[in-house]
Amino acid sequence: MKQKGTLSRVIRVLLKHRLALLIAIFASIIQVLATLLIPIVVADGIDYLVGPNDVNFNKLNQVIIYVAILGGLEALFGYLMQYLMAYVTNCTVKDLRDSLFNKLDRLPISYIDTHQEGDLLMRLIGDADQLGDGLLQALTNLISGIITIVLTLTFMLIVSYQVGLIVICLTPLSLLSAYFIAKFSFKTFKAQAQIKGKLSAHYNEMFNMLKIVKTYNYEDESYKTANEINAELYKVGVKAQFLSALVNPTTRFINSLVYASVGIYGALRAVAGLITAGDLTVFLNYAQSYTKPFNDISQVMTELQNSLASARRIFEVIDEKEFSYTVSQELTTVKGKVEFRNVSFSYVPTKPLITNFNLVVKPNSKIAIVGPTGAGKTTLINLLMRFYDVNQGKIFLDDKDIYTLDPTQLRANIGMVLQDTWTFKASILANIAYGKSDCSKADVIKAAKEAYADSFITRLPQGYNTIINSSTSLSEGQRQLLCIARVMLRRPPVLILDEATSNIDTRTEVLVQQAFNKLMEGRTSFVIAHRLKTIIDADLIIVLNKGQIVELGKHDELLAKGGFYKEIYEAQFAKIE
Repeated sequence: MKQKGTLSRVIRVLLKHRLALLIAIFASIIQVLATLLIPIVVADGIDYLVGPNDVNFNKLNQVIIYVAILGGLEALFGYLMQYLMAYVTNCTVKDLRDSLFNKLDRLPISYIDTHQEGDLLMRLIGDADQLGDGLLQALTNLISGIITIVLTLTFMLIVSYQVGLIVICLTPLSLLSAYFIAKFSFKTFKAQAQIKGKLSAHYNEMFNMLKIVKTYNYEDESYKTANEINAELYKVGVKAQFLSALVNPTTRFINSLVYASVGIYGALRAVAGLITAGDLTVFLNYAQSYTKPFNDISQVMTELQNSLASARRIFEVIDEKEFSYTVSQELTTVKGKVEFRNVSFSYVPTKPLITNFNLVVKPNSKIAIVGPTGAGKTTLINLLMRFYDVNQGKIFLDDKDIYTLDPTQLRANIGMVLQDTWTFKASILANIAYGKSDCSKADVIKAAKEAYADSFITRLPQGYNTIINSSTSLSEGQRQLLCIARVMLRRPPVLILDEATSNIDTRTEVLVQQAFNKLMEGRTSFVIAHRLKTIIDADLIIVLNKGQIVELGKHDELLAKGGFYKEIYEAQFAKIE
């Protein structure tokens, strides 16, 4: 995305709040007019000071009143302009942040899995804030600066067209220098924003995995990596600041030439008696008023480059291809028949994982999926849930192609409990009721009892109203029980249990397994298990290896075959001599 394209998109978002923007521009015009009228009034006051003991106090009093009124108008409309510019900026940042957050919700899981969490958070928070800071300065200084330049030049031409021509001849030098320096600095600001995202991702990863870092004594390596990224950021940052710092002194030098030229010309005319002392002060005030916005704009331009680099990173995510689907069928009463037909899939195109996979699962059956790490067990679940899409083949639920169904409807009929705990910063009541807004507290308590979580919940100080956060002393096993209770509450027709009891102690595991057995009655269940003792009673055990079904049958049948399943089983239960 080019810089011009990024700027035009930001402007389009800004124009959603065009009414407030137009009022702000109008307020800025009134403020500048009041500012420019003050030197004319003051010049008249200077001319009323004719000499010693020759002062027109009546006229001076009028001048003071006019200056006070104009100063009040300048302050009032200046405040209004600043307020509205801040309002437009914050609304624009909010719109972009909302768009980015909604986009992240609509992106496929594959995109989230292949991008660093810290970098995405940096775009959502840090880059949005950087854009807001730059926009606020740009809107305030750029718009008011342009208005000041145009109106001041107009007043100059009215007062003395010669002075106006001098200013017009020297102005392009300032504009061209600011433009070329800002153009070169954009690339460095873009690189700086990318490195900030990289650094944020590293910090986020280290904070989330701090226990592992300390367990493996990896602190020095982590610190070294952070230093390397910081050094890279420092190098790019210095270059960016060096280029941006050139703008202000360059424009100040050229603007000083403008001011000096106006001053010399005005002084010569005053000495020649062609203008009064008051007229000379008007020239000098206008020259200063005219050149000051160039300094402000030059500073804004460098900040704007930084902001546009951040905006570009935001638009990069917004422009990503969304998770798409076409709905041509609806699910009514789901019985639970699942079929994989000629399914092929790979995370990396050059490394096939599942090829020509076929499986038919009857309704209300308990299916266990076992196999070594990387065999494709969790991948099958990801495909069934449409977290990933197949490369070839089809998947059916109740003889309906899942790619013709609304994914939200599909997932509403499938309950998942994974090895990783899914808890949020909310009350225990809200965590269990997550995704089921029409349930009562009694329903939540019933589900918690079925998951054997009620006993520890009621021992907490606030019970079901306890907020789960970093300071809440809940074990992983207790958090897992909350996740199990969440599925108990929904009672979906299809269940997926991926090592769902791995974090629970042996005694509680037996009780929860009994609850699961009760829940699985009349439902199709997929159980991914490494501990084979939990799936001995499965209606069908699927043994996977390298994305293919190598064995299929019940527990006793597979042991009798003496194949791959028996090897896995005996490896778990063999006695160590």
